[in-house]
Parts: sequence; structure tokens; C-alpha cells
Amino acid sequence: MHRFMRSRLRLASLSDYAIMHAFCFPEQPYRGDGGWLNMEKNVNTVAQAKTPEGETKLTPELTRFIEEWKARPGSLVMVLHRVQQTFGYIPRAVAFEIAKQLDQPLARIYGVITFYNFFRLKKPGRNLIQVCLGTACYLRGGDDVLRELEETLGISINSTTPDGEFSIEVVRCLGCCGLAPVMVINGEVYGKVETANLPNILAKYRERKD
Repeated sequence: MHRFMRSRLRLASLSDYAIMHAFCFPEQPYRGDGGWLNMEKNVNTVAQAKTPEGETKLTPELTRFIEEWKARPGSLVMVLHRVQQTFGYIPRAVAFEIAKQLDQPLARIYGVITFYNFFRLKKPGRNLIQVCLGTACYLRGGDDVLRELEETLGISINSTTPDGEFSIEVVRCLGCCGLAPVMVINGEVYGKVETANLPNILAKYRERKD
């Protein structure tokens, strides 16, 4: 089975309740029987979801953007896109604020974030590596590139190195099929990537401190 699909199946096997509990109520231990979570009382009622102190908050610019978009169709997705563009991921505290600003259940915010692979719940590394595993890239060695990156950096898909320097993500078709296999680092596209070239490419980003 395609190793990317295997990783997705492993993620899908996790309890949605347990994941949602960790996101919404990290201070409460998960009992494992679902008894802690009443979807109507604990999640769909925004007033009971208190924004944690000391965490990332909405910027004034984001607040204005939400006000501008809140009455429009599809506003939630647009707001989440702008939040991730600002922070690089969707901070937990910001998700709480979005729920309040849009007057939508936290369960809906969480559901949209987890439905689209584009959105992240964890802060990525300083250098975000995206490896394409679309059909062309996979057939031309994209999986080998991914495996080499995982072994070199000592992390797996959707993980970050302990020093916070690198994260790895898998993406589906970057529209550069003629350059397969392709990977992107911080928006910079690398085509016809060979595993032998990865150490030099990674070294370039390690040296950058901007």
C-alpha cells in the first residue's frame, strides 16, 4: 500500500473524540469512554469554551478581516486561510476567538480545520518542507525523496525537528508535473529532486537565520 495512504489510515484510526478533546479541553484528562464530551453542552456552546490565557490572540488586522467577511458565504474558510497565512498554523486560542467572532460552534471551526489537509493545528518549523506525492512525482521518486528527508531529519510526516528548524508535509500535485519529483521549502520550488542533493539543500536553509 502507498506509504502516504498508510500514514493517513493510521491517523484515521485515532479517536476523533480524543483528538478533539486535546484541542478544546487540554486541561481535562480524557477518560477514553467518551463520557467527558457532551457535544451539545461542551463544544457547541461557545460560551463554555474559554480562551486560554497567555496564548496567541487575534491581531487587530485579523479582527478587521473577520468583521469584513463574517456576513459573507464561505467566511469561515476565508478567515482560517488568513489566520494560517498570519501565524503559519491555526493557534488553539485563535480558534476559540474565531468561534466567538463568527458566532459559530467551536465544533464547526474544528471540523473545517481537520477536514482540509491545508490547515495545521501545530506550529510548523522555521523551514516548511512540502513533498509532492501526486501521481507524476510519486512515479518519479517522490516517495524516495520523502523517505530520505525523514531519515535525514529524524522526523516523520507532519512533524517538526526538536530544534524547530524543519517540518515535513506531503502535498498533492503542485502543478509542476514536468519537474517531478518536486518539493517546496518555504515557497521555493525544487524540481527533479535527487536524494543525493538533499543534504546541500537542507544545509542552505540551516545557514539562513532570516
